Amino acid sequence: MGRMSTRLDDLPLREHLRGMTPYGAPQAALPVALNVNENTHPVPQEVADDILDAVALALRDVNRYPDREFTELREGFADYLGYGLTREQIWAANGSNEVLQHVLQAFGGPGRTAFGFAPTYSMYPLLTRATGATWSGGTRAADFSVDAESAASQVSEAGPDVVFLCAPNNPTGTPMTLEVIEAVYDATDGIVVVDEAYQEFAPRDEGSALALLPGRERMVVSRTMSKAFAFAGARVGYLAADPALVDALRLVRLPYHLSSLTQAAASAALRHAATMLRMVDEIVDQRDRISATLEAIGYEPYESWTNFVLFGGVDDSAATWQGLYDRGVLIRDVGIAHHLRVTAGTEQETTAFLDALASLDSAS
Repeated sequence: MGRMSTRLDDLPLREHLRGMTPYGAPQAALPVALNVNENTHPVPQEVADDILDAVALALRDVNRYPDREFTELREGFADYLGYGLTREQIWAANGSNEVLQHVLQAFGGPGRTAFGFAPTYSMYPLLTRATGATWSGGTRAADFSVDAESAASQVSEAGPDVVFLCAPNNPTGTPMTLEVIEAVYDATDGIVVVDEAYQEFAPRDEGSALALLPGRERMVVSRTMSKAFAFAGARVGYLAADPALVDALRLVRLPYHLSSLTQAAASAALRHAATMLRMVDEIVDQRDRISATLEAIGYEPYESWTNFVLFGGVDDSAATWQGLYDRGVLIRDVGIAHHLRVTAGTEQETTAFLDALASLDSAS
């Protein structure tokens, strides 16, 4: 007897989830994949060896539950971030998305709202709605920047329970000054999440929102190991905040949510932070090379403090995306008319992208 096919709409789904589309970036086995802002550099061999040793050691006790408080890992993150942080101010989870989900579970939910300046990271509204809260989107200037006065005014008017500030911003790469972050914090009584997923790619002399944490018990600064640490497949994100706010996240996390293998691998990678950050310098070089070349051939790249470049001046985004795809290069159409986004990869991947784009232009 054949199985009946049930449609999603036939199921008793929560009403606020109806009509939503899951997060999805194209996954295709192309030679050059530069569409999801991964660090495309492989983990250096000496770092990989240390991680393997740490995981092998953790396997001896894998029959036991992991350290529920992931103490060693939190100490490692505190040391890495600096700013006088202690482990009591650190939280971590399976990717920065789960970290943000914990924040929304604790401080969002039904009857509450979350706010961000569009266009911004597409998971913010998805996580917001999935946890039962309402999403409210603000606006940016034509160059995708936000100034302090406008930011504070929009947040004050919206009156959200949670504010997401992507600094620097995804998908545009746009920097956000500490002045803007301070203005937003002062304009709300809610939680302010400063998402610094790409902070390591910003100029080294530019400050982090971590400097603003003292005295701001409603501020969260989130980071990820996916980008600078080439750890996207390991799924490790973390945040720094007031110890009381960290305590609130314990109320919503699942028991033993970070496996002992994840903790061991992440702690080992952190011990090689200096090595991993040398890769960041190479990626920044390629990012700047992409921007300069795009501008030279007539496109409009935006200032980026991330590991990717958003560029405008694309006559037909869909056709250009498909033309690059047909040439073995996968980049991202982020839904902004006449714009595309490309991740800065290795020197060879950058060359492949630029050559494919040039061949498209010459063929048109």
